[in-house]
Amino acid sequence: MVVVETLLGAPCSTGLTIKHQTIATKALSSCYEELKEALPDVEAANLDETGSKEAGRKAWLWVAVTTGFTLFAVRLTRAGKVVRELLGEKFAGFLTTDRYGAYNGYSKRQICWAHLLRDFEGLIDQGQAGKRIGRRLKNVAGDLFRHWHRYRGGTITRRTMRHNIRWLQGPMWEVLEDGMHCRHAPTVTLCCDLFDRFDEMWMFLDHPDVEPTNNAAERALRHAVIWRKLSFGTQSAAGSRFVETMLSVIETCRQQKRPVLEFVTQAVTDHFGNRPTPSLLRGA
Repeated sequence: MVVVETLLGAPCSTGLTIKHQTIATKALSSCYEELKEALPDVEAANLDETGSKEAGRKAWLWVAVTTGFTLFAVRLTRAGKVVRELLGEKFAGFLTTDRYGAYNGYSKRQICWAHLLRDFEGLIDQGQAGKRIGRRLKNVAGDLFRHWHRYRGGTITRRTMRHNIRWLQGPMWEVLEDGMHCRHAPTVTLCCDLFDRFDEMWMFLDHPDVEPTNNAAERALRHAVIWRKLSFGTQSAAGSRFVETMLSVIETCRQQKRPVLEFVTQAVTDHFGNRPTPSLLRGA
């Protein structure tokens, strides 16, 4: 409000701000619903979540990133039912996530190697019997990222990248087996988990739409996290609907290189003119 009054010289109040938020939510609601309906049909999606607040209660801001659009959702739970709500019953694509249990049950799932690397470094920092295993795991991850970055940089072909990284599966299997029999409980727990989901570590090798990390979702959440730190969350369910709608529109426009202000202005104008609002699935 201070910014509007100071920079634009326009009177503003809490009530007027909420009124405009409500208008924007209604004007963009069809755009948001369009993304929700499209998400279950995508071939691949990156999912992540981060803590937030709604009316002083604990909430979570969820995000799903596809090649064509990004969808945010504010929910009062971090349970797996939110994932099922967003993806729907018919989702048959690939998920890229961290190892959080809410994403269990999806067999076509790529585990994020960036998260794994942090787990391996954690074992090294703890020392004891897990330090040696952590170093071996980190070496495998380092080799994987080296081949992946060479491929993304254009110095090797995808075929060569796949061949080089497949060679790492043997050493990874061996170190996980050793880790399951060491005398360091956190190492045993991590290695047993990765041993059980070994196939989920390599999905990206056979599917070009899948990447070995969940960086796409983490990048999308950065702007949302900045908003949360500045605003301390929302004060109502209506506020959460405004936030998830606007974040989805803003991030999707960024992906599609479309001017955000122009899109929102057009949507609000069409809303008042009883015309269909513009689509966010263009090029998706």
